[in-house]
Amino acid sequence: MGSIKGKKINSNTYYYYVESKRINGKSKTVNQQYLGTAEKLLERARDTEKPLQERALYSVEYDYGMVTLLYDLAVRLDLVGIIDSFVPKRRQGASVGMYILIEAINRVVAPSSTTELQEWYKKTYLPCMTNLSASAFSAQNFWNNASKISEEALERIEDEILSKMLEVYNIDVTNLIYDATNFFTYIDTKQESQLAKRGHCKSKQNDLRVVGLSLMVSPDFSIPLIHETYPGNMNDAKQFANIVNRLKSRCKTLSGRDNEVTLVFDRGNNSEDNINLLISGDKPFHYVGGLKKGQAPDLWAIPKEEYTPLLGDNFTGQSSYRMEVEVFKQKVIGLIVHNPELEKGQMQGIQINIDKTRTKLCDLHERLMKRANGEITKGKKPTVNSVKQSVEDILNVEYMKDIFKYEIIEIDNNVILTFNASELALEKIRHDLLGKTALFTDRRDFSNEEIVGAYRSAWHVEQAFRQMKDTNHLTVRPLFHWTDHKIKVHLFTCVLAYRMCCLLAKELAEQGWQTNVNNLITQMSEIKRILTFFGDLKNPEKVLTYTCGNDLAEHVLSSYRLREKYS
Repeated sequence: MGSIKGKKINSNTYYYYVESKRINGKSKTVNQQYLGTAEKLLERARDTEKPLQERALYSVEYDYGMVTLLYDLAVRLDLVGIIDSFVPKRRQGASVGMYILIEAINRVVAPSSTTELQEWYKKTYLPCMTNLSASAFSAQNFWNNASKISEEALERIEDEILSKMLEVYNIDVTNLIYDATNFFTYIDTKQESQLAKRGHCKSKQNDLRVVGLSLMVSPDFSIPLIHETYPGNMNDAKQFANIVNRLKSRCKTLSGRDNEVTLVFDRGNNSEDNINLLISGDKPFHYVGGLKKGQAPDLWAIPKEEYTPLLGDNFTGQSSYRMEVEVFKQKVIGLIVHNPELEKGQMQGIQINIDKTRTKLCDLHERLMKRANGEITKGKKPTVNSVKQSVEDILNVEYMKDIFKYEIIEIDNNVILTFNASELALEKIRHDLLGKTALFTDRRDFSNEEIVGAYRSAWHVEQAFRQMKDTNHLTVRPLFHWTDHKIKVHLFTCVLAYRMCCLLAKELAEQGWQTNVNNLITQMSEIKRILTFFGDLKNPEKVLTYTCGNDLAEHVLSSYRLREKYS
């Protein structure tokens, strides 16, 4: 039984909670806890009568869920150790690997410039996990360390990360998907750069210099395996050759079990040299690619009535025709595929263009009639040639020159335009061309369904590019970096960030939770770590709580034991 006893020490009385037991016939103290002075006990008694709201002093909130999950993955894969093994550590601050990891986590949850990295880091739970203060992550410190990573080291680091991933995860490397894109930059025109060049910007920012990024991803969860940064003005087909050479050098890592590798790519990478490169060497690659109409005229000439249905739920209503063709001096399997849904979408686009074209031609017709009637007198008088050029410019949209027929005549020194849209021409385009995709492959053992499925898996790399252009999570842009080395480090970090998210999505799928990268980031970012302080400002009590998440977030916290590991 317990009691409260006072002890007088130097004329002051201090109170204790004391529990005693009789042992061998004698009373002995078995538990004693200090409670404080009489004034302190009175204060506590009064505090218990106060509403909880009045006792609360303040709370501190930290980003916890997603940053902790990413950090945990990095620890399990030893990403920091891998990077540090190729780059010497500076005498002070974090290691190079830690700087890259923190920047990668930032790219996932709250993409910001390196000048804002320090402030963001301070508001997360990362300082408690890394034991590194926010002052270590200034922009100057980051680039002082990142500058130590040579181009050769970046490639070796990616190779080692790839090896680690294939060791830990069962990733499908028998079918690899390739594509390339580019990102606009804000690099000044006069700034010297071998990477940032003026070229065709896929985001339509043609007034800005662009940097190219090529990716090789797996068909399961779009996991980046190899990436390369290249000059923005480089032809896609030429860059394809560069990354295939890199892929061949990593072939042993990718296919250590002597698996056959099939590479999937789109029409923009077609060339005789590229096909020869794929099939050459000690480890030739198989391939599945797309064909432009002019590259396989025999396929396009097959009437739709001769196509046979594709089998399987994924190909409902679709049909194809298979034949041997010669493409780029290689005898391969050619496959022409018709998809009614694709045809429907293309037809809608053509109808929109027909309406826009008709409106422009009507406007031109009306202006010519007003000039003929004397309503318009100013400006240069149109000629047959100038009107023809205007009409050709208007019709310079896919299929419009085939659909619209026009006539330009000169009457009484006035130019008149007449036109009409041919329904027969539109129907012929629909029947002969729309909804069709031509493919080619050297995989003679593939069924028609396997060829189509392999080619359509290219959406995985397209999804990766869309994600990396998302402005909320994992965005590459804006690219403010002024040197080629900084651009390469930045893109390496962005690819690493996306790679980590894809691996987490794969892990969760194996646990029975299907989710996409954006949803995972959003839900896990809702989990905050909150410290609430009560009582005396000088010596407050604190209570640790976490915000509640949805079912996915709570599963992740429990499955990965994040609260137990990082509390």
